[in-house]
Amino acid sequence: MHSAQRDAEISRLLHSQGFISFKQLCQQLDASSATIRRDLERLETQGLIERVRGGARLKEGSRPASSDRLVGAPFEQNKARHAEQKAAIGRAAAKLCVRGEAIIIDGGTTTFQMCSHLEGLELQVLTNSLHIVNVLLPQPGARVSVPGGAIFREQNIILSPFEDDGINRYHASKLFMGAAAVGAKGLMQADVVLIQAEQKLMDKVDQLIVLVDSSKFRASASFVVCDLDAIDIVITDAGVRDEDVRMLKSHNVEVIIAR
Repeated sequence: MHSAQRDAEISRLLHSQGFISFKQLCQQLDASSATIRRDLERLETQGLIERVRGGARLKEGSRPASSDRLVGAPFEQNKARHAEQKAAIGRAAAKLCVRGEAIIIDGGTTTFQMCSHLEGLELQVLTNSLHIVNVLLPQPGARVSVPGGAIFREQNIILSPFEDDGINRYHASKLFMGAAAVGAKGLMQADVVLIQAEQKLMDKVDQLIVLVDSSKFRASASFVVCDLDAIDIVITDAGVRDEDVRMLKSHNVEVIIAR
């Protein structure tokens, strides 16, 4: 497990439990005591946790998982960036959907663009985005579900650090998801709370389809959602570099160029 993935899991456990023992961390993360010790030292240096006898706890005054703000630009501001490319990607993504199937659409300005093209497919859709809910509800035959959790106002998405968010029994054929960045280390996000939610969604699907405009291959972010090997399809725009396409294909990722 990559260090960023361990950081995300440590944060998830602390937000749900408040305290976690050193022994439990070693078992949960399948890591050596030396590795966990370095992880906790790093997180404490960053001011995110406080090491105490026998384990670690959230630092007093640290941002709780129920905060209404996430790292990154608000939805309406981000929607205007690379709008033409995102619209093309959304159209291409919608073409991968099969009438009547169950899918998951993760919140984001690129995944949002596919929703207006789903009318008539009578899909069963789980989404954490209220923006996506608003587009899908008027579509006859569409069945829409949302997880439990807190609403993050600027992005209008629902996220929860807890396991019991209502989706444990849900299974879908496809997950459509965006990203803050894509690179050799994998799919990246800027906020650890997003990591927790997206990794739970990935466990509920047969196929992971990533929707990213070509600028995301030149961006950077702090936390790894998954390795490239976990991705089935990437849909991007014609601005993607040949080297980025080769990188994806070397990990057996199918690349669709939306035009």
